Parts: sequence; C-alpha cells; structure tokens
Amino acid sequence: MSRGLSLRRIKLTLEYDGTAFSGWQVQPDQRTVQGVLQENLSAMMGSEIRVIGSGRTDAGVHALAQVAHADVTRDIPAVNIMMGLNSALPADVRVLECADATGSFHAQRSATGKIYRYIILNAFHPTALDRHRVWHLRQSLDVAAMQKSAACLVGEHDFAAFKSAGDETTTVRDLRKLDIEREGDRIVLIFEANGFLKHMVRNLTGALVETGRGKLTDGDIKNLLVSGSRKNAPKKAPPQGLTLIRVQY
Repeated sequence: MSRGLSLRRIKLTLEYDGTAFSGWQVQPDQRTVQGVLQENLSAMMGSEIRVIGSGRTDAGVHALAQVAHADVTRDIPAVNIMMGLNSALPADVRVLECADATGSFHAQRSATGKIYRYIILNAFHPTALDRHRVWHLRQSLDVAAMQKSAACLVGEHDFAAFKSAGDETTTVRDLRKLDIEREGDRIVLIFEANGFLKHMVRNLTGALVETGRGKLTDGDIKNLLVSGSRKNAPKKAPPQGLTLIRVQY
C-alpha cells in the first residue's frame, strides 16, 4: 500500500466449498480462496490488499466459518464490503460476516482454538450429491473401537506422528475433544484443539479408520503417538470429508 494512507482493519467470516480450490493459501497459477478474496477486495479498495486467514486449509477441504482479516483504506461500511464481495466472488466462496476490528486483532495469532468435522459415509452405495463432502468406505467400521482409540489421543501430546512436513516450531498440541458418533450410515468425527499441525486431522482420521477396520488396536495408536514418527503410520484420509467448523477467539 502507498504510504500515508489510513488503514482500517476488518474481520471476515467466510464459507467456502473447497472442491475447486487448491487450498486457502495463494500459490502461483493456482485458484485459491485467499487469492480470489485478495483479488476482489483489492479491486473494491483500489489498492493491493492482503487477506490473512486463521490458517491454511488443504485443496478440497471446506469451511463453514473460516476467519480472516485485512487492512483496507476506503471508509466503506462493513456490511457494504460484505455485500460487494458477495456480488463479485465466485459462487463457491461467500462472506458470512464483515465487521470492523481493532488493530490488535489477528485472524491467526488471536485464535485460541479450532473445531473441525470429518464425515465418513459408511455404506454399501456411494453418494452422488455428497461425493465432495464425505469419504465413502464400504466396509463396516467398528465405531466403538474407533472411540476407544480416540480416547488415547485426547489431551496435550506431541503429535509429530500425525503431521505432514511443515515448519511448525513445536508439534505439541492440546486435543481438547475428539468425538466419534454414528449417525445412520455416516460416522461423524469432531476434533477440537488449540491448534492443528499440517494434515493432522486427516492423519488422525486415517489411523482411526484402521482401528475401525480391525487392523490396528488402541494400543497401536498409543505406540504410534509415543513414537513421534510417521514411518509406520496409516495413510491420511482424503480431503473432501473435512470441514473447518469454527475458529475460537
């Protein structure tokens, strides 16, 4: 931005279908959520605007309430910014709320936790309408076994065995909740933590599915957690079943 312009911080709450996005973060020659937001907000403000999200979501991952902030220069009412963006943005991303924020608010650094949901369709037949929202698994899963293994993971642990390559300074996270329930032919997993490592939810889900298949036990999950290594870890779950539900402040 040009020097001398008065900056005003806004907070955006966003919903998006991640199917056709290469994730949140701007990448060269890729369609990303951050990219389309910055493009349209910059056009509205008449200057280059950077949008900072609470964190990255992978390609194919969805969000019900992602949070971001931006410093803008024009004195447009927040509700008009929301309406203007929604009239210009592609149909797979929407601004649910726009509000003025203090200069100390930071979408990522101010966050105290996040909640993710992962949905498994555990049925013989796949789904046409929700194929981008669930992981379809035909083999019946033992939810009780998955719940028993999940209990081993709750609390503050070093989750190095459940992360993909990244630049985190520490791999210790407080997994405050990991609930697993069967709802008809769907198995719903809810993860709440003070923060998540790269691919952590998908890696955890992949391991828990193996316990549901009877290929791993809760003891194996404990050993994997203690090992701190992905050498013998199961494959991560695919992205389409994952949704960011809420960012906590």
